[in-house]
Amino acid sequence: MALETCLKHHFLLAMPGLTADYFGNSITYIAEHNEDGALGFMVNRPLALKLADLLGQLGIEAKADLDASVLEGGPVKTERGFILHSDDARFDTSVSLSDGIMLSTARQTLEAIGAGEGPAQFLVALGYAGWEGGQLERELAENAWLTCPASKEILFEVPFESRIERAAQSLGIDFRLMSSQAGHA
Repeated sequence: MALETCLKHHFLLAMPGLTADYFGNSITYIAEHNEDGALGFMVNRPLALKLADLLGQLGIEAKADLDASVLEGGPVKTERGFILHSDDARFDTSVSLSDGIMLSTARQTLEAIGAGEGPAQFLVALGYAGWEGGQLERELAENAWLTCPASKEILFEVPFESRIERAAQSLGIDFRLMSSQAGHA
């Protein structure tokens, strides 16, 4: 099967019909998408856990004011941390994704953030969302998701509760007016 559209560096917006689903009312940043599957992080689900508390649990001293919320990244490997960050600070294990966005899983990145020497923009997520080859394409064909190009502004600057609306607006859509019923011609 040839991959028709690569969704790397796109957002997936859960369609209103997914409200009872785990991904209901979520926006997911797709970090990787190829014939083997896709990997992404929900970017609008803050946990009750603050970054300063997470660093404390890991024995990392937080010299900087780290009141940022840790996000629920997805249902896979929820014990693992992932850092999406701007490319103004690079670390040995950081991988460049696109448009100045990097991904890291390294303690070194968290230590730099704790010391106030990390990237200017970052999100820390526990867990990720994953799809096997062809699964995301099937879900798209079933109208489970709306897609749009990702932006650093939405990813790092827009309040969590406004991210879906802002991403939909980038397509000229008022998400609040969308029906949970799919139509087929």
